[in-house]
Parts: sequence; C-alpha cells; structure tokens
Amino acid sequence: MSHWTLEQIPWSSFDPAKVDPDLVRVVKAAAMVEYNGGDYAAYLCGVFQGDDNFQAVIRDWAVEEVQHGAALARWAKLADPSFDFDACFKRFTDGFKVETAVTASLRGSRAGELVARCIVETGTSSYYTALMEATDEPVLKAICKRIAADELRHYKLFYQHLDTYLRLDKIGAVKRVRIALSRITESEDDELAYAYYAANHPDESYERKRFTRAYARRAYRYYQRRHVERAMAMVLKATGLNPTGALNRFLTRLGYWFLASRARRLAAANA
Repeated sequence: MSHWTLEQIPWSSFDPAKVDPDLVRVVKAAAMVEYNGGDYAAYLCGVFQGDDNFQAVIRDWAVEEVQHGAALARWAKLADPSFDFDACFKRFTDGFKVETAVTASLRGSRAGELVARCIVETGTSSYYTALMEATDEPVLKAICKRIAADELRHYKLFYQHLDTYLRLDKIGAVKRVRIALSRITESEDDELAYAYYAANHPDESYERKRFTRAYARRAYRYYQRRHVERAMAMVLKATGLNPTGALNRFLTRLGYWFLASRARRLAAANA
C-alpha cells in the first residue's frame, strides 16, 4: 500500500537555516499523533469486526500512518538534536489513551465511523498541504508533500467504503452532517493539546487550555483560504451535500475567518 519509504526522503538536503522554530514544535506534536496509528487501527478493526477485507485495508493504512510519524520525528530530530522522540511518545501514550477494546463505533454506526474518518483525513490532508507550502526547508517540504498525498488517498479509501456501509446502515444526510460537525469540533480536544505538551514541555504539568492555545496559535496561521476551500469540499462530499457552490463558499469564508482570527487573537494574547 505504501508508495514511498523513509530512504526516499532527501535527508542530505536538510537546511537548518530555513527551519522555523514554530514549525518544529507543531511537527513534533504531529509525529506523536501519526505514530500512534496502531492504536487507531486496533479501534477500527474492533468496529469493523467480521469485515476481513476492510480490516486488512485498515492495517495497511496504519502502517502508513506510523511511517508518517517516523518521518516527521526524524526531521524534528534534525531540526532539534535534543528531541527525544521515544521518551516523548511514551509520555504521550501514557497520558492520552485511545480506546481499543471496542465492538462498535463511538459514532453510532459503521457508516458514521467512516464519515468521521473522512473528516480526519480531510483535516490531515489540508494541514500537511498548508505546512508544505509554508516551509522553505526542503526536507520538511518533501515529507509534507508525501504525507498530504497519502492522506488524500486515505480519504478516498474511507469514502469508498463509506458508500458501501451507507447502503447497510442507511444514515441520512442530517445524521452525517451531525457526525461531521462533532468530529470537526474535536479538533481542539485533548489529543493535539496533549501531543503538543508531551513533545515540547516534558518538564511541566499538563494544562489543556494552555496547550490547546499554544498549538492552535502556531498551527492555524499556516492555513490559506485555498486550503480551507478544498477541505470544505471534501467535508461536504462526505456528508452527502454538494461539494461546490454557494454552501462551500459560505463555509470557506466562515472557516477561514475562524482560523485566521483565532490565530491572531492567540498571537496577540501571547505577545
């Protein structure tokens, strides 16, 4: 399933003069989440027990997610030689637990779970595209380009299986929209905040509000309107709505305004 390996990354092109310290911090956090793909695979395999073919797809997907984390961690180590990924990842997984012993989706149905997965892949694809375009450091740009392409392919993979399970679970557009909105609001839950904390502040105590803001202040400023527009199209498609047209334009304006204004407010508060 994988289309690239760590050996294909141009590590010798690393340019420390083009490293953005804020990007290093968010990349460290992203490495934590991506490398934890095995736990998410265990959860999804529990949800889709009995579907052996899809479980095999899920396990292959997890291999790619873990590879993303390994690539990001290796780059972060180049940018910050003091970064101890193994210790930070242990801190992350000790403090943030993914429920793996499940037999049903937290979203109420298998189709609902796949809507949520489409939303996650939408977010990661747009995020790594934004990071790729924001950085001038050639190795990070190469890594983010590959990950963004993988995440888009993962979206298409989950969307393909969503079509199958919609016929079985028969959840309508309203339910799909509710699930999508719920998953979007979870973007500021404990996972990213704790990942940011575990990767960047090992000697401090965890404060959810503080580290949520610290992460958002750095991550949100890399988004451009085009990234939001593309993400909204993917979200609308996953919910069964028209991905283009007036609704997309409205949601793009709203989404971009939220990200940009929140980034500005947090930057001002920090200053």
